[in-house]
Amino acid sequence: MPWLECVPNVSEGRDRAKVEALAASLASTPGVRLLDVHADAVHHRAVFTCVGEAAALTAGILRLVDGALAAIDLRGHRGAHPRLGAVDVVPFIPLGDATMDDAIAAARATADAVATRFDLPVYLYEQAASAPHRRRLEHVRRGQFEGLAAKLQQPDWAPDAGPARPHPTGGAVAIGARRLLVAYNIVLATTRLDIGTAVARAVRESSGGLRGVKAMALALGDGGPIQVSMNLTDLETTPMHVAYDAVAREAARHGVGIDSSELVGLVPAAAVGAVAAARLGIADWRPTRILDTHLTVR
Repeated sequence: MPWLECVPNVSEGRDRAKVEALAASLASTPGVRLLDVHADAVHHRAVFTCVGEAAALTAGILRLVDGALAAIDLRGHRGAHPRLGAVDVVPFIPLGDATMDDAIAAARATADAVATRFDLPVYLYEQAASAPHRRRLEHVRRGQFEGLAAKLQQPDWAPDAGPARPHPTGGAVAIGARRLLVAYNIVLATTRLDIGTAVARAVRESSGGLRGVKAMALALGDGGPIQVSMNLTDLETTPMHVAYDAVAREAARHGVGIDSSELVGLVPAAAVGAVAAARLGIADWRPTRILDTHLTVR
């Protein structure tokens, strides 16, 4: 059976014990390999990267949802990142010989299982979406937890599975299938949110910017620096260094530099190789020039 990647995002990034317990729920699931945990206190969010066969990943997500609903109460949750639920989003991504159809099937099976076991409303998004207006995650999440009760009553936003009412403390969950992406954040050397918002608007695809770039600006704490938070969904068209240069160029137009950048989760070796090749001027770059792609660990 082909392997899939699954990257659940949970609305807890400050309580280390809770994050570790949720990570353990995935890592202890037979057939699931937990590869990375990224917790952020300002975003108040944790991102878990795991791989496995579809059935094993579904079992792991059921354990994760069980733990998250017991540990997280969104009625008192405040963080920089928008959120719909305690387990906010669960994307499935095809790896290797797996197809998008495999990822879609896993997303839909997981959605049904989560809704049935926990009486939790579930939206399907991206390639697994049931309607065009549900494809984009930002549209599904619009209104967040606080606006969820009213949203679920709208005919166009009835859940794909589960009840048309929020879980009182856990909200709802968005489960989908998508291509591999890189979550890449750039911190600007400014505390002005209006500048960050202008930069994000200039670089994201939906505002006429770079293809395959989703971007929003967030303040890292009260009076803290501004972060341009990006998802790069088409690395062949817009690799990481192109996104970085675009942010730097737009920030410079406002008299602002870049302080730092960070990855959330994992990144393909080929994506990093493309950055190195561009910076070093390697004209005949291709991913097969990375030695590691030719090695098999025994």
